[in-house]
Amino acid sequence: MSEAPIAESPIAESPIAESPIVIRGLKNQFGSQVVHQGLDLEVQRGEILGVVGGSGTGKSVLMRTILGLRPPQGGQIEVFGQRIDRAGGLESLRRRSGVLFQDGALFSSLSVAENVEVPIKAQFPSLSARLRHELALLKIRLVGLSAEAAPKLPSELSGGMRKRAGLARALALDPELLFLDEPTAGLDPIGAAAFDDLLLTLKQSLGLTVFLITHDLDTLYAICDRIAVLGEKRILTIGPIDEVAAFDHDWVQNYFHGPRARAAQAARR
Repeated sequence: MSEAPIAESPIAESPIAESPIVIRGLKNQFGSQVVHQGLDLEVQRGEILGVVGGSGTGKSVLMRTILGLRPPQGGQIEVFGQRIDRAGGLESLRRRSGVLFQDGALFSSLSVAENVEVPIKAQFPSLSARLRHELALLKIRLVGLSAEAAPKLPSELSGGMRKRAGLARALALDPELLFLDEPTAGLDPIGAAAFDDLLLTLKQSLGLTVFLITHDLDTLYAICDRIAVLGEKRILTIGPIDEVAAFDHDWVQNYFHGPRARAAQAARR
């Protein structure tokens, strides 16, 4: 059955100062499998929004759809007040946002500095090689890596250093909006905590809005302003972590009140 025409929505009048991402009635489907149906979400400016949900709830699918990497089967998405399915909307999104995929997703044949230079060169092709390199070094230092990391290949870095290098590339164009997919996955507790601290510092100093997919309870309690729970093809609940943890739903209760959650809560005190 074909989708009915999507009516114009009043979300165009939403103040972008408050909601750089506004989603209404989103539908994502793969063949006969419906992943999202009638999903609504607003991301507030200047917040770190943690997105959680069980396996198969479509957390990464949601992020890829917002980024315009896959077309939805219904609904609409506005980023910075522009619909991404209209002329100029997707270009504005890509110019004003940065993405860190799992494990950094760096180009294996390029050095760290060359990886960071890729988006700079694409956006500003007339910049000299020297200036591009200087800008890349600035971003590399910004994420806590030394200049000695710049000429290294990704294979020569530790897991934590690859994450930071990927973050440096995500920050290359001074984005307002940052998308992160499981940024602390695979890191030891000390490395994960250090990465959390870095994200919080960058968010505060650069005024970033952060869309953060994670399963890490320590991260949720340490740095997230709000939590959105994906389940049953939609956002089940969204709000500060204490409010979300009190939501009456089996998965939410099991997730936020199990032994690992209690340990994360204790560490916050």
